[in-house]
Amino acid sequence: MLTVIEDLKAVFKRDPAARTPFGLLEVIFIYSGFHAIFWHRLSHFLHKKLHLPFIPRLIAQLVRWFTGIEIHPGAQIGPGFFIDHGMGVVIGETTEIGKDVLIYQGVTLGGTGAERGKRHPTLGDYVVVGAGAKVLGNITIGNHVRIGAGSVVVRSVPDNCTVVGVPAEIVRREGKRVSKDEAAMLDHGDLPDPVLQLKKRIHFLQREIDHLEKEIDHGKKKD
Repeated sequence: MLTVIEDLKAVFKRDPAARTPFGLLEVIFIYSGFHAIFWHRLSHFLHKKLHLPFIPRLIAQLVRWFTGIEIHPGAQIGPGFFIDHGMGVVIGETTEIGKDVLIYQGVTLGGTGAERGKRHPTLGDYVVVGAGAKVLGNITIGNHVRIGAGSVVVRSVPDNCTVVGVPAEIVRREGKRVSKDEAAMLDHGDLPDPVLQLKKRIHFLQREIDHLEKEIDHGKKKD
């Protein structure tokens, strides 16, 4: 019960739209992110504590149909968890999530193959995962980490970092930039474009090739 209260508090802490005279009723009856975590608490208890077969997975599947959020009953999620909007979120069986974690729509906390055992990520406390980000494999995301929208994280990230890109790279550590200016703190609209960077590199290489060809032609003419 205390964990559910912490989940409710997280909604009001994270979402300004919930702070209305009818905010509590709206969260309880309308917010799909809260519905998903509420029913996950029950399915996780049945799965882990009572070891019931089938029923926890059935609950998870029904929640998926109604909310668009898929959380395996085996996932361990700390208090104060909030899914903002929520549609398209997938959280795998061996995922572990700390307290006061915020994730946005389209996030996947998944595996990388058919391996057994611990195959999903571990997220620390106060982590923020931007819209559409993918965190894959048995990796550890430290406390106070921010993951930019659309990023693909396949390596562990230490505490107090911001990561962006495909694959994700650390662009801030302890609040200080460690890369280009394009990585503002979880600015969903200002993330590095890997395709554009690749085009720039190809253009640079083409200029170098053109220069070398001219040098070769010039040398042949002299001969």
